Amino acid sequence: MAEKQGSSITRNSFFCLFLTTTMLFVLSWLFVLRSTGRPNFFDRKLFPTEKLLTVINNGNSESSSQSSVESSNGSSRAILANNEREREEGEREEPPKREEGFQDNDGTINCNGNVKEPLKVFMYDLDPEFHFGLLDWKPQGGSVWPDIRTRIPSYPGGLNLQHSIEFWLTLDLLASEISDNPNNRVAIRVQNSSEADLIFVPFFSSLSYNRYSKVNPHQKRSRNKVLQAKLVKFVTAQKYPLNIANVDKDVIAPYKHVIKSYVNDTSDFHSRKTLLFFQGAIYRKDGGFARQELYYLLRDEKDVHFSFGSVKKDGVNKASQGMHSSKFCLNIAGDTPSSNRLFDAIASHCVPVIISDEIELPYEDVLDYSEFCIFVHTSDALKEKFLINLIRGIKKEEWTRMWEKLKEVEPLFEFQFPSKEGDAVQMIWQSVARKVPAIKMKVNKSRRYSHSVPRKERGLRTIPAPSNFW
Repeated sequence: MAEKQGSSITRNSFFCLFLTTTMLFVLSWLFVLRSTGRPNFFDRKLFPTEKLLTVINNGNSESSSQSSVESSNGSSRAILANNEREREEGEREEPPKREEGFQDNDGTINCNGNVKEPLKVFMYDLDPEFHFGLLDWKPQGGSVWPDIRTRIPSYPGGLNLQHSIEFWLTLDLLASEISDNPNNRVAIRVQNSSEADLIFVPFFSSLSYNRYSKVNPHQKRSRNKVLQAKLVKFVTAQKYPLNIANVDKDVIAPYKHVIKSYVNDTSDFHSRKTLLFFQGAIYRKDGGFARQELYYLLRDEKDVHFSFGSVKKDGVNKASQGMHSSKFCLNIAGDTPSSNRLFDAIASHCVPVIISDEIELPYEDVLDYSEFCIFVHTSDALKEKFLINLIRGIKKEEWTRMWEKLKEVEPLFEFQFPSKEGDAVQMIWQSVARKVPAIKMKVNKSRRYSHSVPRKERGLRTIPAPSNFW
């Protein structure tokens, strides 16, 4: 009996000794790791000295934790600060606010993703015949640009206005040169192409096509064709690589809406009496065949307005009144997958019903259109009663939610001068900026073996081009 009791005590003693030894071993290793560990994961010296271009905006300005990097005695250390710590240190003097997403002057990296550094754009001083000369503006004082502080040449209305993007972007770049605080802008014009993130060619191409495509009796070629040929010759003379233009760089921009914006919209589900609205050309070619089919399916439905219309004969005012008084507005593919009708609907706070399988939408990398639009496959929309039953099945609560979202996103599609935060001009520049890092990475990858490949085998690399033109 005594032997069994002694054996039990011995086992317990060994067990306790084992636990104590294990704990001491773990604690000693933790102490060693902490004393020898590096204060950060990245060595600041590994980064280039020039500013890093960052174009990702995380959209979260109320995050409870932020990450910043400070320099101390030639080394860098990461500082994590949350709201509680900021309150504890509130009595300290706040350091100067830095440009987020870029290197500071001392070379340290600020890793918060919000974009503050403006996009640097080099714009050619083309002859006015390519831009404001198309608006019948005459240069004065030897300048190829109008003095936008005194007068801005007017842009023609109607359908010309919906394709006026180049006009607004050009104005914005000119305005950046006379801005009191250019660093607060999304994009600024620079005079040296080697400093630029991209190069802008100020050709009002849509206006040239819409107004000057016809060949006059005394001409062999239209004015539009002549301008295009001259521009190609000019750009070719700059000796850019042949693959300089590619779809990887494409940015989808919105049309400028033609109808009137719905200012102070106090309508609701019940006051918008028309359920579904469409006014426009019904018979179209190619992908626009769905318009004709839908016309026959919907023309006899009550509270549905489906009619032919154009900008002529007060057509814009009629469309404005119709969209402002409708719950849903049809956006059906025409000659092309997209049309201005979508942006007219957004400006009217009329929930768009998009029937266009190949449509590309602006800002879709940061904007979820399903929150304020209804998407329907063309094959489904052409089934008898499918579309009308779908629309009638959307109740007041769901429609109101999309209607509220439309009013929230509407400013993102407004073109204006001077541009304002979050309008269409700035959103387009931001879309371009988000393309830059991926393109820059491709350019840098293409240079990996530039020193090992014989010069005669380098192909397009032998053609000189501005280092930042992509």
